Amino acid sequence: MVSAFRRHAHGTRSTICTARPPSPTRHRESKNMSFELGIYHFGELTPNPETGITMNPGQHLRDLIEQATISDEVGLDVFAVGEHHRTDFAASAPAVVLAAMAQATRSIKLSSAVTILSSDDPVRVFQQFATLDLISEGRAEIIAGRGSYTESFPLFGHDLADYTELFTEKLDLLLRLRDTNPVNWKGNHRAPLIDADITPRPDRELPIWVAIGGTPASVVRAAKLNLPLSLAIIGGSYRYFAPYVELYRDTVANLGHDPTGLKISVSSPGFIADTSKRALDLSYPYFQAGWMQNHHQRGNGVPMPRKAYEAQASAGGAFFLGGPQEIIDKVMSQYELFKHDRLMIQMGFGNVPQKDMLRAIEILGTEVAPVIRKEIAKLKDLETTK
Repeated sequence: MVSAFRRHAHGTRSTICTARPPSPTRHRESKNMSFELGIYHFGELTPNPETGITMNPGQHLRDLIEQATISDEVGLDVFAVGEHHRTDFAASAPAVVLAAMAQATRSIKLSSAVTILSSDDPVRVFQQFATLDLISEGRAEIIAGRGSYTESFPLFGHDLADYTELFTEKLDLLLRLRDTNPVNWKGNHRAPLIDADITPRPDRELPIWVAIGGTPASVVRAAKLNLPLSLAIIGGSYRYFAPYVELYRDTVANLGHDPTGLKISVSSPGFIADTSKRALDLSYPYFQAGWMQNHHQRGNGVPMPRKAYEAQASAGGAFFLGGPQEIIDKVMSQYELFKHDRLMIQMGFGNVPQKDMLRAIEILGTEVAPVIRKEIAKLKDLETTK
Protein backbone atom coordinates (compact mmCIF):
# COMPACT_ATOMS: atom_id res chain seq x y z
CA MET A 1 0.00 0.00 0.00
CA VAL A 2 2.69 2.48 0.98
CA SER A 3 4.79 1.64 -2.07
CA ALA A 4 1.74 2.33 -4.26
CA PHE A 5 1.39 5.71 -2.56
CA ARG A 6 5.06 6.54 -3.06
CA ARG A 7 4.65 6.31 -6.82
CA HIS A 8 2.06 9.07 -6.65
CA ALA A 9 3.91 11.17 -4.10
CA HIS A 10 6.88 11.48 -6.43
CA GLY A 11 4.72 12.57 -9.33
CA THR A 12 4.65 9.36 -11.41
CA ARG A 13 1.16 8.43 -12.54
CA SER A 14 0.64 4.70 -12.60
CA THR A 15 -1.96 2.05 -11.89
CA ILE A 16 -3.11 2.40 -8.31
CA CYS A 17 -3.27 -0.36 -5.73
CA THR A 18 -1.73 -3.64 -6.70
CA ALA A 19 -3.28 -5.35 -3.67
CA ARG A 20 -7.01 -6.04 -3.87
CA PRO A 21 -8.91 -4.10 -1.17
CA PRO A 22 -11.55 -5.80 0.97
CA SER A 23 -15.05 -6.01 -0.42
CA PRO A 24 -17.44 -3.17 0.49
CA THR A 25 -19.61 -5.52 2.57
CA ARG A 26 -16.72 -6.75 4.74
CA HIS A 27 -15.50 -3.18 5.19
CA ARG A 28 -18.86 -1.94 6.42
CA GLU A 29 -19.32 -4.85 8.79
CA SER A 30 -15.85 -4.56 10.32
CA LYS A 31 -16.21 -0.82 10.96
CA ASN A 32 -19.90 -0.74 11.78
CA MET A 33 -19.31 0.38 15.36
CA SER A 34 -16.11 2.34 14.72
CA PHE A 35 -15.48 6.06 14.77
CA GLU A 36 -15.32 7.19 11.14
CA LEU A 37 -12.80 9.55 9.56
CA GLY A 38 -13.05 11.04 6.13
CA ILE A 39 -12.22 13.86 3.76
CA TYR A 40 -14.39 16.32 1.91
CA HIS A 41 -13.51 18.67 -0.92
CA PHE A 42 -15.34 21.48 -2.70
CA GLY A 43 -13.34 21.23 -5.92
CA GLU A 44 -12.27 24.88 -5.71
CA LEU A 45 -10.10 26.18 -8.55
CA THR A 46 -7.89 28.54 -6.58
CA PRO A 47 -5.01 30.03 -8.59
CA ASN A 48 -1.67 28.79 -7.33
CA PRO A 49 -0.42 31.45 -4.86
CA GLU A 50 3.15 31.09 -6.19
CA THR A 51 2.55 30.95 -9.96
CA GLY A 52 -0.89 32.52 -10.34
CA ILE A 53 -1.90 29.61 -12.61
CA THR A 54 -5.39 28.15 -12.22
CA MET A 55 -5.67 24.38 -12.52
CA ASN A 56 -7.62 22.92 -15.43
CA PRO A 57 -11.04 21.69 -14.14
CA GLY A 58 -10.61 18.27 -15.76
CA GLN A 59 -7.22 17.77 -14.15
CA HIS A 60 -8.60 18.84 -10.80
CA LEU A 61 -11.46 16.35 -11.02
CA ARG A 62 -9.01 13.58 -11.91
CA ASP A 63 -6.90 14.62 -8.91
CA LEU A 64 -9.97 14.31 -6.67
CA ILE A 65 -10.60 10.80 -7.97
CA GLU A 66 -6.99 9.94 -7.18
CA GLN A 67 -7.41 11.37 -3.68
CA ALA A 68 -10.48 9.21 -3.12
CA THR A 69 -8.60 6.17 -4.38
CA ILE A 70 -5.70 6.73 -1.96
CA SER A 71 -8.19 7.42 0.85
CA ASP A 72 -9.76 4.04 0.14
CA GLU A 73 -6.37 2.30 0.07
CA VAL A 74 -5.26 3.67 3.44
CA GLY A 75 -8.53 2.72 5.13
CA LEU A 76 -10.41 6.00 5.51
CA ASP A 77 -14.18 5.69 5.82
CA VAL A 78 -15.72 8.48 3.74
CA PHE A 79 -14.87 10.77 0.82
CA ALA A 80 -17.31 13.59 0.09
CA VAL A 81 -17.60 16.16 -2.70
CA GLY A 82 -19.37 19.51 -2.42
CA GLU A 83 -21.65 21.20 -4.94
CA HIS A 84 -20.96 24.68 -6.32
CA HIS A 85 -22.11 26.49 -9.44
CA ARG A 86 -19.37 29.00 -10.23
CA THR A 87 -16.37 29.01 -12.54
CA ASP A 88 -14.01 29.00 -9.55
CA PHE A 89 -15.22 25.50 -8.60
CA ALA A 90 -14.96 22.29 -10.64
CA ALA A 91 -17.66 20.19 -8.96
CA SER A 92 -21.16 21.27 -9.97
CA ALA A 93 -22.31 17.63 -10.40
CA PRO A 94 -21.12 15.69 -7.33
CA ALA A 95 -23.03 12.52 -8.18
CA VAL A 96 -21.10 12.24 -11.46
CA VAL A 97 -17.75 12.74 -9.71
CA LEU A 98 -18.68 10.25 -6.99
CA ALA A 99 -19.72 7.69 -9.62
CA ALA A 100 -16.25 7.93 -11.15
CA MET A 101 -14.79 7.47 -7.66
CA ALA A 102 -17.01 4.42 -7.15
CA GLN A 103 -15.32 2.70 -10.08
CA ALA A 104 -11.85 3.50 -8.72
CA THR A 105 -12.52 2.39 -5.12
CA ARG A 106 -13.87 -0.65 -3.30
CA SER A 107 -14.76 0.17 0.30
CA ILE A 108 -14.94 3.87 1.08
CA LYS A 109 -18.32 5.57 1.49
CA LEU A 110 -19.08 8.26 -1.10
CA SER A 111 -21.10 11.29 -0.12
CA SER A 112 -22.19 14.74 -1.19
CA ALA A 113 -20.94 17.65 0.91
CA VAL A 114 -23.51 19.05 0.59
CA THR A 115 -26.36 18.52 -1.86
CA ILE A 116 -28.00 21.95 -2.18
CA LEU A 117 -31.45 20.48 -1.95
CA SER A 118 -33.24 23.83 -1.85
CA SER A 119 -32.37 24.60 -5.48
CA ASP A 120 -32.45 21.05 -6.85
CA ASP A 121 -35.19 18.61 -7.79
CA PRO A 122 -35.47 15.92 -5.10
CA VAL A 123 -36.59 13.38 -7.71
CA ARG A 124 -33.37 13.81 -9.68
CA VAL A 125 -31.29 13.88 -6.49
CA PHE A 126 -32.80 10.59 -5.37
CA GLN A 127 -32.37 8.97 -8.78
CA GLN A 128 -28.75 10.07 -9.07
CA PHE A 129 -27.74 8.85 -5.62
CA ALA A 130 -29.78 5.65 -5.90
CA THR A 131 -27.85 4.98 -9.12
CA LEU A 132 -24.58 5.76 -7.34
CA ASP A 133 -25.56 3.43 -4.52
CA LEU A 134 -26.19 0.59 -6.95
CA ILE A 135 -22.93 1.20 -8.84
CA SER A 136 -20.91 1.36 -5.62
CA GLU A 137 -22.64 -1.65 -4.00
CA GLY A 138 -24.18 0.33 -1.17
CA ARG A 139 -21.67 3.10 -0.45
CA ALA A 140 -23.60 6.27 -1.36
CA GLU A 141 -24.79 8.91 1.08
CA ILE A 142 -26.57 12.25 0.77
CA ILE A 143 -25.74 15.17 3.06
CA ALA A 144 -28.58 17.58 2.36
CA GLY A 145 -28.25 21.28 3.11
CA ARG A 146 -29.79 24.65 2.32
CA GLY A 147 -26.59 25.99 0.80
CA SER A 148 -24.38 28.82 2.06
CA TYR A 149 -23.38 29.66 -1.53
CA THR A 150 -26.43 31.13 -3.25
CA GLU A 151 -25.59 31.10 -6.99
CA SER A 152 -27.67 27.98 -7.59
CA PHE A 153 -30.95 29.68 -6.63
CA PRO A 154 -31.27 32.14 -9.56
CA LEU A 155 -29.53 29.62 -11.82
CA PHE A 156 -32.37 27.13 -11.35
CA GLY A 157 -35.16 29.68 -11.12
CA HIS A 158 -35.68 29.94 -7.37
CA ASP A 159 -36.27 33.00 -5.21
CA LEU A 160 -33.95 33.44 -2.23
CA ALA A 161 -36.94 34.77 -0.33
CA ASP A 162 -38.15 31.16 -0.25
CA TYR A 163 -34.81 29.92 1.15
CA THR A 164 -36.20 28.19 4.24
CA GLU A 165 -39.48 26.98 2.77
CA LEU A 166 -37.72 25.44 -0.23
CA PHE A 167 -35.48 23.30 1.94
CA THR A 168 -38.27 22.18 4.28
CA GLU A 169 -40.53 21.15 1.43
CA LYS A 170 -37.87 19.45 -0.66
CA LEU A 171 -36.42 17.54 2.26
CA ASP A 172 -39.92 16.24 2.96
CA LEU A 173 -40.18 15.04 -0.64
CA LEU A 174 -36.71 13.47 -0.64
CA LEU A 175 -37.57 11.43 2.45
CA ARG A 176 -40.89 10.40 0.88
CA LEU A 177 -39.06 9.25 -2.22
CA ARG A 178 -36.67 7.21 -0.11
CA ASP A 179 -39.36 5.56 1.97
CA THR A 180 -42.17 4.85 -0.52
CA ASN A 181 -42.77 3.95 -4.15
CA PRO A 182 -44.95 4.78 -6.02
CA VAL A 183 -45.12 8.29 -4.55
CA ASN A 184 -48.02 10.67 -4.03
CA TRP A 185 -46.97 14.14 -2.96
CA LYS A 186 -47.99 17.79 -3.32
CA GLY A 187 -46.11 20.98 -2.46
CA ASN A 188 -45.78 24.65 -3.38
CA HIS A 189 -42.53 24.64 -5.33
CA ARG A 190 -42.79 21.60 -7.58
CA ALA A 191 -45.39 19.85 -9.70
CA PRO A 192 -47.33 17.24 -7.68
CA LEU A 193 -46.54 13.55 -7.95
CA ILE A 194 -49.44 11.14 -8.51
CA ASP A 195 -48.61 7.44 -8.28
CA ALA A 196 -45.14 8.35 -9.56
CA ASP A 197 -42.83 5.40 -10.11
CA ILE A 198 -39.38 6.62 -9.10
CA THR A 199 -36.52 4.44 -10.26
CA PRO A 200 -34.02 2.96 -9.80
CA ARG A 201 -34.53 1.76 -6.25
CA PRO A 202 -31.42 1.09 -4.15
CA ASP A 203 -30.98 -2.24 -2.42
CA ARG A 204 -31.11 -0.60 1.01
CA GLU A 205 -32.38 2.55 2.73
CA LEU A 206 -30.27 5.37 1.31
CA PRO A 207 -28.54 7.30 4.15
CA ILE A 208 -29.59 10.96 4.29
CA TRP A 209 -27.90 13.39 6.67
CA VAL A 210 -28.92 16.98 7.41
CA ALA A 211 -26.13 19.57 7.32
CA ILE A 212 -26.28 22.55 9.64
CA GLY A 213 -24.00 25.52 10.24
CA GLY A 214 -25.14 26.37 13.75
CA THR A 215 -28.80 27.39 13.96
CA PRO A 216 -31.02 25.83 16.65
CA ALA A 217 -33.98 25.52 14.24
CA SER A 218 -31.92 23.38 11.87
CA VAL A 219 -30.80 21.17 14.75
CA VAL A 220 -34.38 20.65 15.90
CA ARG A 221 -35.51 19.89 12.34
CA ALA A 222 -32.96 17.10 11.99
CA ALA A 223 -33.96 15.65 15.37
CA LYS A 224 -37.68 15.76 14.58
CA LEU A 225 -37.10 13.97 11.29
CA ASN A 226 -34.99 11.34 13.05
CA LEU A 227 -32.05 12.07 10.73
CA PRO A 228 -28.29 12.06 11.42
CA LEU A 229 -26.68 15.45 11.88
CA SER A 230 -23.68 16.86 9.98
CA LEU A 231 -22.31 19.82 11.93
CA ALA A 232 -20.08 22.27 10.06
CA ILE A 233 -17.52 23.95 12.34
CA ILE A 234 -15.45 26.21 10.12
CA GLY A 235 -14.06 28.73 12.58
CA GLY A 236 -13.81 29.88 16.16
CA SER A 237 -13.84 27.44 19.06
CA TYR A 238 -15.43 24.05 18.51
CA ARG A 239 -16.67 24.18 22.12
CA TYR A 240 -19.20 26.80 21.03
CA PHE A 241 -21.13 24.02 19.30
CA ALA A 242 -21.61 21.81 22.36
CA PRO A 243 -25.10 23.25 23.10
CA TYR A 244 -26.23 22.31 19.57
CA VAL A 245 -25.18 18.70 20.08
CA GLU A 246 -26.97 18.68 23.43
CA LEU A 247 -30.10 20.23 21.87
CA TYR A 248 -30.11 17.56 19.16
CA ARG A 249 -29.86 14.67 21.59
CA ASP A 250 -32.39 16.18 24.02
CA THR A 251 -34.91 16.73 21.23
CA VAL A 252 -34.45 13.18 19.98
CA ALA A 253 -34.98 11.82 23.50
CA ASN A 254 -38.03 14.02 24.16
CA LEU A 255 -39.65 12.82 20.94
CA GLY A 256 -39.13 9.22 21.94
CA HIS A 257 -36.85 8.37 19.02
CA ASP A 258 -34.25 5.67 19.42
CA PRO A 259 -31.00 7.66 19.83
CA THR A 260 -28.72 4.72 19.09
CA GLY A 261 -29.34 4.91 15.36
CA LEU A 262 -28.80 8.66 15.08
CA LYS A 263 -25.29 9.80 14.32
CA ILE A 264 -23.42 13.09 14.54
CA SER A 265 -20.65 14.13 12.17
CA VAL A 266 -18.30 17.11 12.58
CA SER A 267 -16.88 18.80 9.47
CA SER A 268 -13.94 21.22 9.69
CA PRO A 269 -11.04 22.47 7.57
CA GLY A 270 -7.54 21.15 8.14
CA PHE A 271 -4.32 19.72 6.82
CA ILE A 272 -1.87 17.10 8.10
CA ALA A 273 1.85 16.69 7.53
CA ASP A 274 4.70 14.86 9.25
CA THR A 275 5.20 17.81 11.62
CA SER A 276 3.00 20.64 12.81
CA LYS A 277 5.30 23.28 11.30
CA ARG A 278 5.28 21.58 7.93
CA ALA A 279 1.49 21.30 7.99
CA LEU A 280 1.13 25.04 8.66
CA ASP A 281 3.85 26.13 6.24
CA LEU A 282 2.54 23.95 3.42
CA SER A 283 -1.15 24.70 3.73
CA TYR A 284 -1.31 28.33 4.81
CA PRO A 285 -0.56 30.05 1.46
CA TYR A 286 -3.16 27.91 -0.31
CA PHE A 287 -5.78 28.28 2.41
CA GLN A 288 -5.32 32.05 2.48
CA ALA A 289 -5.65 32.20 -1.32
CA GLY A 290 -8.79 30.07 -1.24
CA TRP A 291 -10.29 32.08 1.62
CA MET A 292 -9.88 35.23 -0.45
CA GLN A 293 -10.86 33.91 -3.88
CA ASN A 294 -13.38 31.10 -3.35
CA HIS A 295 -15.39 32.55 -0.50
CA HIS A 296 -19.17 32.28 -0.05
CA GLN A 297 -19.88 35.57 -1.79
CA ARG A 298 -17.68 36.05 -4.84
CA GLY A 299 -15.48 39.13 -4.56
CA ASN A 300 -15.94 39.34 -0.79
CA GLY A 301 -13.07 37.21 0.46
CA VAL A 302 -11.95 37.42 4.06
CA PRO A 303 -8.23 37.77 4.91
CA MET A 304 -6.73 35.05 7.07
CA PRO A 305 -3.53 36.32 8.71
CA ARG A 306 -0.98 33.65 9.62
CA LYS A 307 -1.52 34.27 13.34
CA ALA A 308 -5.25 33.72 12.96
CA TYR A 309 -4.57 30.52 11.03
CA GLU A 310 -2.27 29.30 13.80
CA ALA A 311 -4.95 30.18 16.37
CA GLN A 312 -7.40 27.92 14.55
CA ALA A 313 -4.76 25.17 14.75
CA SER A 314 -4.48 25.54 18.53
CA ALA A 315 -6.02 23.05 20.93
CA GLY A 316 -9.32 24.95 21.15
CA GLY A 317 -9.52 26.06 17.52
CA ALA A 318 -11.78 24.60 14.87
CA PHE A 319 -9.17 23.53 12.30
CA PHE A 320 -7.45 20.14 12.24
CA LEU A 321 -3.97 21.44 11.44
CA GLY A 322 -0.74 19.80 12.53
CA GLY A 323 1.26 16.64 12.78
CA PRO A 324 -0.29 13.26 13.63
CA GLN A 325 -0.24 13.72 17.40
CA GLU A 326 -1.84 17.18 17.28
CA ILE A 327 -4.66 15.78 15.17
CA ILE A 328 -5.13 12.78 17.47
CA ASP A 329 -5.24 15.04 20.54
CA LYS A 330 -7.83 17.37 19.03
CA VAL A 331 -10.07 14.56 17.82
CA MET A 332 -10.02 12.97 21.25
CA SER A 333 -10.78 16.29 22.95
CA GLN A 334 -13.72 16.83 20.61
CA TYR A 335 -14.96 13.32 21.18
CA GLU A 336 -14.96 13.82 24.94
CA LEU A 337 -17.20 16.86 24.38
CA PHE A 338 -19.49 15.69 21.56
CA LYS A 339 -19.40 11.87 21.65
CA HIS A 340 -19.82 12.11 17.89
CA ASP A 341 -19.51 9.32 15.33
CA ARG A 342 -17.59 10.84 12.44
CA LEU A 343 -15.04 13.51 11.61
CA MET A 344 -14.77 14.94 8.09
CA ILE A 345 -11.77 17.16 7.29
CA GLN A 346 -11.85 19.66 4.43
CA MET A 347 -8.30 18.78 3.57
CA GLY A 348 -6.03 21.33 1.93
CA PHE A 349 -8.59 24.02 1.07
CA GLY A 350 -7.16 26.16 -1.71
CA ASN A 351 -5.49 23.10 -3.30
CA VAL A 352 -2.11 22.25 -1.86
CA PRO A 353 0.03 20.37 -4.42
CA GLN A 354 -1.28 16.88 -5.16
CA LYS A 355 1.80 15.08 -3.84
CA ASP A 356 1.42 16.84 -0.48
CA MET A 357 -2.30 16.14 -0.43
CA LEU A 358 -1.73 12.43 -1.02
CA ARG A 359 0.88 12.35 1.72
CA ALA A 360 -1.60 14.02 4.10
CA ILE A 361 -4.22 11.40 3.23
CA GLU A 362 -1.72 8.62 3.90
CA ILE A 363 -0.86 10.07 7.32
CA LEU A 364 -4.53 10.42 8.24
CA GLY A 365 -5.30 6.86 7.23
CA THR A 366 -2.24 5.02 8.51
CA GLU A 367 -1.00 7.04 11.50
CA VAL A 368 -3.99 8.96 12.85
CA ALA A 369 -7.09 6.87 12.17
CA PRO A 370 -5.90 3.60 13.78
CA VAL A 371 -4.99 5.37 17.03
CA ILE A 372 -8.26 7.29 17.20
CA ARG A 373 -10.38 4.21 16.50
CA LYS A 374 -8.54 2.25 19.18
CA GLU A 375 -8.82 4.98 21.81
CA ILE A 376 -12.49 5.68 21.14
CA ALA A 377 -13.28 1.96 21.17
CA LYS A 378 -11.70 1.80 24.66
CA LEU A 379 -13.86 4.71 25.84
CA LYS A 380 -17.00 3.08 24.45
CA ASP A 381 -16.15 -0.17 26.19
CA LEU A 382 -15.76 1.69 29.49
CA GLU A 383 -19.13 3.40 28.97
CA THR A 384 -20.92 0.11 28.32
CA THR A 385 -19.45 -1.52 31.44
CA LYS A 386 -20.55 1.26 33.77
